[in-house]
Amino acid sequence: MDSKLLELLVCPVTKGPLTWDPAKQELWSRSARLAYPVRDGIPVLLENEARVLTDDELGL
Repeated sequence: MDSKLLELLVCPVTKGPLTWDPAKQELWSRSARLAYPVRDGIPVLLENEARVLTDDELGL
C-alpha cells in the first residue's frame, strides 16, 4: 500500500485513520473495529464489505 495514499484514506464510518495489514491485505479502522478489504490493489471502503475485527486482532 502506497504510504501517501494511506495518509489520505480515512474510515468512512468514523473518519479516523486506517492502518495497513499487509498479511491480510486489509485496511484496519481500530476505532470502528472494522477491516476493509483491498482487492487488486484497490481499497474497498464500504461498510457492508468490511469485516469486524476481533479483540485478539486489536490486542485487547
